[in-house]
Amino acid sequence: MSDGASSRPAGPVLSAWSVVSPLGSSSTDFAEGLRTDRPAVAELDPARWPGPYRRACLVPGFDAVTALGRKGTRSMDRASALAVTAVGNLLNDGGARLSGVDDSLGLALGTSIGSVQSTVDFTRDSLVNARPYLVDPARFPNTVMNCAAGQAAIWHRLKGPNATVAGGRATGLLVLRYASRLLRAGHATALLGGAVEEFSTARAWLRWHAGGRTDPDAVLGEGVALWLLEHPDRARANGRDGLATVVDLEFGYASTDHEVEPVLVAGLRRLWERTGAGPADIGLVADSGASGVDGAGERAALDGVFDGRQPERLTVAHRIGDTYAASAAFQVAAVLARATTGPCVATGPRLALVTSVEGRGVVGAALLRVGR
Repeated sequence: MSDGASSRPAGPVLSAWSVVSPLGSSSTDFAEGLRTDRPAVAELDPARWPGPYRRACLVPGFDAVTALGRKGTRSMDRASALAVTAVGNLLNDGGARLSGVDDSLGLALGTSIGSVQSTVDFTRDSLVNARPYLVDPARFPNTVMNCAAGQAAIWHRLKGPNATVAGGRATGLLVLRYASRLLRAGHATALLGGAVEEFSTARAWLRWHAGGRTDPDAVLGEGVALWLLEHPDRARANGRDGLATVVDLEFGYASTDHEVEPVLVAGLRRLWERTGAGPADIGLVADSGASGVDGAGERAALDGVFDGRQPERLTVAHRIGDTYAASAAFQVAAVLARATTGPCVATGPRLALVTSVEGRGVVGAALLRVGR
């Protein structure tokens, strides 16, 4: 069966991926965790994480020194360490350098506002530390939003385009669109794209004061999900099959929580019209699994669009927690994990739909063609 988008020109392909998540520090751990439906919630040590929540989804045993060694990590923040680790895992899969990858590789990395803990700590130091120095200048770069992307590029000697994207829960999809445009415009031949989010006491308190007290059992997560985006012919020339092709993306804005459903429905209709695909062509839906009103609006929109038909659903959030800016990137990685480790859509349509919603924020959807 051919999908409705098969007549469109081939878009860039996602040909490799890497995840560091609460399910483990490797992509294999992530794929296995999805397969077995294993959650990664753990009790927090209040001495190390003195925040409002008692549970979270943390990358097991992760810290910068353990993952990367002592050299160059004294002042590295957790988000940067996660990003540097994931980029290294992707570029050096199985100990061998990824074929065809050189220092011209670009990186587009999503985040919320960078390392919240670093910003809070640096600000506090400026108020309470002794004169004349007040702060540790080596830690200032950690307060800048593009620190993780810059650190990853410096560590792995990537000299291509380097960008940081912030757009709430839909950040991963916004990165996918941004990176696809760079490729189509000829500004790069290949890019790493994805998003990172760290867990920290400061982030937990921000979540609590921003509305988390109404959901005291909320479980925050962390991690980074990355993919290699390149033209199909370049992937084939380097012995890589495209795990998924980017067909198209669509975005809207929900000015209130209750606008999530109509904004998502309208966006999906525009996506169907532009691509020639339709609900019957979708074999897999990787929804955001958002909580509260946002999640209810997303489910209502998808139920209405599919009108009783039930494509396979793949939800990541209940396994790895609320990873906020990295959540959509993890959803894309989940589709790639299914494509890598087993039949993504079995014998049915090969299109996968990824949706992301946020009241008073961006609502987005990506259409991916799984396999070649």
